[in-house]
Amino acid sequence: MASSKHVCRDEIRSRFSEAMSAMYRQEVPLYGDLIDIVAAVNERVLIEQPALASALSRSGEIDRLSVERHGAIRLGTSQELGLIRRAFAVMGMYPVGYYDLSIAGVPVHSTAFRPTDGQALKRNPFRVFTSLLRLELIEERSLRQSAEAILADRRILSKAAIRLIGLAEAQGGLTQDNAEAFVSELLETFRWHGDAGVDGATYARLHDAHRLIADIVSFRGPHINHLTPRTLDIDEAQAEMQRRGISAKAVIEGPPRRNVPLLLRQTSFKAIEEQVTFAGGAKDQRGTHTARFGEIEQRGLALTRKGRDLYDLLLAEARGDEGSQGDDYERRLSTAFERFPDSLDELRRDGLAYFSYVLTDAGHRRIAAVSLPDGDIEEWLTAGYVSAEPIVYEDFLPVSAAGIFQSNLGAEEQRSYTSAAARESFEQALGVAVLDEFELYDALAQSSLARVREALCPAAAIASGNRS
Repeated sequence: MASSKHVCRDEIRSRFSEAMSAMYRQEVPLYGDLIDIVAAVNERVLIEQPALASALSRSGEIDRLSVERHGAIRLGTSQELGLIRRAFAVMGMYPVGYYDLSIAGVPVHSTAFRPTDGQALKRNPFRVFTSLLRLELIEERSLRQSAEAILADRRILSKAAIRLIGLAEAQGGLTQDNAEAFVSELLETFRWHGDAGVDGATYARLHDAHRLIADIVSFRGPHINHLTPRTLDIDEAQAEMQRRGISAKAVIEGPPRRNVPLLLRQTSFKAIEEQVTFAGGAKDQRGTHTARFGEIEQRGLALTRKGRDLYDLLLAEARGDEGSQGDDYERRLSTAFERFPDSLDELRRDGLAYFSYVLTDAGHRRIAAVSLPDGDIEEWLTAGYVSAEPIVYEDFLPVSAAGIFQSNLGAEEQRSYTSAAARESFEQALGVAVLDEFELYDALAQSSLARVREALCPAAAIASGNRS
């Protein structure tokens, strides 16, 4: 059980996120340029759109905006995945969602580690999209066996990190000194190391099978391959990247630009080429490796299952046989999404998106005077006692993730694998079942509604509780 001497998980997560960002900015200077671009764009948007600034302030989103990041790592074995899951749990981050990217020719399946409750998300919504290599998708048997042997010999966490994870699990948390040590030790797992763990010939074979396989197998650990700040206007951020001569993606992944942003939109600059020294041979056995890149995201509101079904249908219609290729893709995308409602009220009334309900100033004045009998949320919204705030989408989109991966691996990497989701084996490696994102969003919405009901009509809320 955690004690008062323990540092809260949210604080450890914030420290780690800040340390990771500082490290990546040093390793990949262009990431610093992205941070500067996003900060300038966000400042301008908040000035030019005071209604948006007020909404973000009411919901608590504005406080997290400048610290918000997501990262991505790639693991090689089930043992590594189980260890990383335990490490992230120390920081209050849990696996949400299962993503099979093999259908898009990327030989991994993934989950996203993130905080799950409302207060933790407001404190720092740091997420790490974590992929596990599908070794069975390496067609050449001898290469597959070599990859297995290489991965079996590596240890991605230090002995000190593993000890601190065990201590946190046994004691329910970490003290101040142990928390600092944990952040420092875990950071080393994700640091870039230019010394490869394989010789040049092995690297070449892995690279020929798939660049991502070479990235996962050839190095001593899962170096962070991108960090992503959140912008309020990704179109303007992308335009600014291009004005600065940064090689940005031609197409923004996700839904089109709308009055009400949906789910997630992402863009990135192409992976940088880095110097590598290969193992086992002459000192001058050097080469290059291309994997790490920079990304920007814009997050919209979370969709219900009904809304997500409509989104997936329209996206598939827009992509057709060409996918996101072709000069007319943006037109096709915008045309398809004309059928998706584009106002908060329509989205809420049609049950397409999740909302959190909060008391307005009028609602607080009302309960200060007299409580209400039991009522309906629509009545309270109409009366102005309650406002409906969109719940931010905290997760990822498989098609977008695959698009980002492929754009940084090269067009030749867009090969086909048979769709063969392996969620059961993934969860066995993880050691727990992944959480369902829809259930998490629904819980946030329902708990906010319960708080509003309890405040406006406490007698009815008590009676309801007694009946249950």
